[in-house]
Amino acid sequence: MNHERPCCPVTRAFWEDFYRRDGRGEHVWSGDPNPLLVRETSSLPAGTALDLGCGEGADAVWLAGRGWRVTAVDVSPTALGRAAARAAASGVAGRVEWRQEDLARSFPEGAYDLVSTQFLHSPVELPTERILRTAAGAVAPGGVLLVVGHAGLPPWVEADPAMRFLTPQEVLDAVGATSAPGWRVTVRESVPREVAGPDGRSGIRTDHVVKLRRVAADG
Repeated sequence: MNHERPCCPVTRAFWEDFYRRDGRGEHVWSGDPNPLLVRETSSLPAGTALDLGCGEGADAVWLAGRGWRVTAVDVSPTALGRAAARAAASGVAGRVEWRQEDLARSFPEGAYDLVSTQFLHSPVELPTERILRTAAGAVAPGGVLLVVGHAGLPPWVEADPAMRFLTPQEVLDAVGATSAPGWRVTVRESVPREVAGPDGRSGIRTDHVVKLRRVAADG
């Protein structure tokens, strides 16, 4: 199922170009779910999930394959089309609702057992803290908010001042977990991994993981 809402032309144009750029082939990403998502959600009981910035849908399809009912959001129609095709090929099309939205302007309604943002970075201006605050509000009582992001650009990429890389503390501040009751932080860590650059050089890249559970009304 697909829904489309008006979005910022600059944001949509940038990400459409990103996914359709010559030389990228049919898919930009590997098609595998993010290992940190797999690690942090494999033990959770299936319920409803919201995947923010779903791209070509690997995470959403993986969650759907494990029994979750997923609402997956991205600004790029091309990415969503590829994601829907992946879901159909995997036999989970009926468990994923694909929505085209610019998260800086609109946000899906409802409450979810899992809200996931994986590498929500953009060289186009993005109000990341506000999006995370809204995402936190979409977590149902007893549900989980999972935020995974890069600590910075790869060592072989020139710095881009437009790119935002929040620290774990900044994520917690953005969602209000440090100033308001109702959240329990279950994971707060930085995970280094070795990556290979385009010229064959290797380097270390670090990802931040923040996982919180909304405390249910009964504690």
